[in-house]
Amino acid sequence: MNKTHFLFLLLPFLLISCLKNDKQPQPVSGKTNSISIIIDDQLWYGEVGDSIRNKFASPVLGLTQEEPLFTINQYPARLLEGFVTDSRSIIVVKKAAVDKFEITHSKSLPHNTFRIYGKSVDDIICSIELNSAQIIKTIRDAEIQKIQEDNSKSLLNPAVIKNKFHIDLQIPTGYEYMLHKKNFIWLKKNIISGNTSLLIYQIPIRSFEKSSDVVGNIIRMRDSVGSYIKGSEPNTRMITGEAYAPYFSTTTLDEKKAYETKGTWELKNDFMAGPFINYAIVDKTYNRILVIEGFCYSPSNQERDLMLDLEAIIKSVKVDRR
Repeated sequence: MNKTHFLFLLLPFLLISCLKNDKQPQPVSGKTNSISIIIDDQLWYGEVGDSIRNKFASPVLGLTQEEPLFTINQYPARLLEGFVTDSRSIIVVKKAAVDKFEITHSKSLPHNTFRIYGKSVDDIICSIELNSAQIIKTIRDAEIQKIQEDNSKSLLNPAVIKNKFHIDLQIPTGYEYMLHKKNFIWLKKNIISGNTSLLIYQIPIRSFEKSSDVVGNIIRMRDSVGSYIKGSEPNTRMITGEAYAPYFSTTTLDEKKAYETKGTWELKNDFMAGPFINYAIVDKTYNRILVIEGFCYSPSNQERDLMLDLEAIIKSVKVDRR
C-alpha cells in the first residue's frame, strides 16, 4: 500500500476524532482554592474590591503561616465575562439596572458562577455582605467534592480500617501505615517538603461525657495520643499548640453530631509544628467517640491546600449500620 492510499484511509478516522473532540467540553482544570472575579477595574480598585478581598481573601484560621482563604484572579468584565472557563468558581460583579444575586452550575464544565449585580456601589457591597457565607460554602463544598472524585480513582485498601473501626474512609494511595494499635491507627504520606498524616482512634462515649468541657476533652484526647507521634530528638511528643487557642465548632458528619477543632500542633522539645483539623464524631451506634484527625508538616508548601485535602478525606467517612 502506497502512502497516498494510506492517508486516504486514515483521513476519515481523523475527522471523526476531531468532531468528537469538538462536541465534548474539556473538564475544568482550575487550581484548588482559586476563584476568578470578573469585575471592572473601577469597582475592583474601590470599595467593592475591598469588600471582596475582605471576604474571600481573609486569612485561613488555624494555619502556622498566613494564607488567603482563596487565591483570587481578577479579570475586567468587558473582556472576559462568559469566556473564563478554566476556573471551577467564577464570581461576576457589576452595576446593573436591577439588584440581583444568583448561582448557576454548569455540569458539563463543571463550575459554579455567582452573579452579584447592583444598581449602586452600596447595593453591590450589601449583596456581598449578605451572600458571601453562602458563596464560600458552595465553593468549598465543590472543592471537597472534586478532591474526593480525584481520590476515588486510586484508593488505599479499606479492609484494615473497616475491620477495626467499622467505617469506610476514602484514603488515596500514597499513605502508609506508621502505627497500628488496638484502637488507634496513624497513616502518613510524604510530600516534597514534608508530610501529611491521618489519625483514626476511638474512645468510649462515657469517658468523653464525664466533663462538660468539650474543648478541654478534645485537647486532652489529642495530647494523650500525641505520645505516639515522636520526632527525631529524644523526649519529643506531639501536643496541641500552646500559643493560640484552637477554633471550635459543632457540625454534622455522616448524619451524626461531630465536634470540629482546628488549630496548630507542635513537637514538645523539638522545632516542628503545623496545622491540624480534628473531628470527634458522636457515634451512638457503637457507643463511642470516633476521632479522625488530619495534620501536616510543610514549612515551604501551602498548608491551606494540604489541609483541604485532609478535610476531604475525613468528610468521606461512612459509619457501618448495624
